[in-house]
Amino acid sequence: QVHLVESGGGSVQAGGSLRLSCAVSGSANWMAWFRQAPGKEREGVSAIYTGSGSTYYADSVKDRFTISRDNAKNTVYLQMNSLKPEDTAMYYCAAARLGYRLNWREPSSFAYWGQGTQVTVSS
Repeated sequence: QVHLVESGGGSVQAGGSLRLSCAVSGSANWMAWFRQAPGKEREGVSAIYTGSGSTYYADSVKDRFTISRDNAKNTVYLQMNSLKPEDTAMYYCAAARLGYRLNWREPSSFAYWGQGTQVTVSS
């Protein structure tokens, strides 16, 4: 079993920054951040394969967001810079115990989810 708790959401103006944290209890091969805006499908934002440290990003956040992990703290982070109003959404941390071949963009690939943290970016 993997238990995930997100924190760090909030309200910022466009151009600002936020850092989301996901405290992880248990082990997982994949960690990811998803987001879901009202009326839209949940979309993959970023993922990290813990075995190699390889990271992946949606085109919409590339060069603005950075995913990282602190093994000592059992925490995964999402540093979000140059935030835009279209980044406004509920952000979820997700975990999977599957092997390397995983479609990280697909929510159904992940069995474990946090409760979500709201990010609101105003223009």
